[in-house]
Amino acid sequence: MRHSRTTPVLAGLAATALLLSGCAAAGGGAAGEDTAQGTLSVVASTNVYGDVARSIGGDRVEVTSIIDRMAQDPHSYEASARDKLAVSKADVVLENGGGYDTFMHTLADDTGVDHNNIITAVDLSPLPGAQEAAHTPASTGTDDGDAGAGQGDHSHGEEDHAGHDHGGFNEHVWYDLATMAKVADAVAGKLSALDPDQADTYKANAEQFHAGLDKLSAEADEVAGSADGVAVAATDPVPLHLFDALGLENKTPEDFMEAAEEGNDAAPQALKEAEDLVTGGSVRFVAYNEQTEGPQTQRLRLLAEKAGIAVVNFTETLPEGQDYLGWMSGNLHAVEKALRG
Repeated sequence: MRHSRTTPVLAGLAATALLLSGCAAAGGGAAGEDTAQGTLSVVASTNVYGDVARSIGGDRVEVTSIIDRMAQDPHSYEASARDKLAVSKADVVLENGGGYDTFMHTLADDTGVDHNNIITAVDLSPLPGAQEAAHTPASTGTDDGDAGAGQGDHSHGEEDHAGHDHGGFNEHVWYDLATMAKVADAVAGKLSALDPDQADTYKANAEQFHAGLDKLSAEADEVAGSADGVAVAATDPVPLHLFDALGLENKTPEDFMEAAEEGNDAAPQALKEAEDLVTGGSVRFVAYNEQTEGPQTQRLRLLAEKAGIAVVNFTETLPEGQDYLGWMSGNLHAVEKALRG
């Protein structure tokens, strides 16, 4: 997993942040001004989670997404002074966790954010292995599981991330609908705790988001009818939770995907195995992530196109102008189209 390059360069940002105190937080407005006007400031590591927060909070929240463009790579992102300023003024911090967006917790630690106000998707995920991948045991929260879910004592210093060995767990949990349902509930619970007068609004918005997830689940069930057992290849593990839900069988050598995710070249044997899958017609389509592409993944794509095998693009962040639910629906439709050939 591409985590060896995640440690942000934050030296000297505190002094720089003071110079930015009058500036708008990236992607939002000035966080202090928003809170003063009665809205809550939510800072998310990526626009995927920023969109979930916006869906739940509506006009009661001002959302800042640190990673909001496809040209940015969350694995290797280096935080800026503007990012640090935004996090320092956040009422709620929303991250993926699992070693994916370590810059986010570094920012939170450096700015003294209350860890009870940090929501971590991996800590909430019901996926097998997620709790082992979490850096500390997930908080049990309250009976409603909302206000405290995904929070607790998170010790996410640099030493905690050395090697980022989470037992092979695929940390890209936003491709799992059940995890995102948990995240939505946690956001609604935390916003309700901070803004109890609007609790009914947050609850209603969460229910609406759940309805959208239910619709996606129904779409996934339809696709699964023609996907079960079908062999596919992928340039990295980003969409694999979705593939598992559909019953698709990923045949790509793990060493190839891991190298691509880390920004490295795969060993010759792993590369050959991946290429043989495509040139031999062993897979129905190739899942391709442009955000981790390199010469070897580009070659795999070229071989697939020459062999007449479909290439389906998957991304780590929301394409411009899309929301989470529409994005996931589009991914499902792209898989369905590729399966139909």
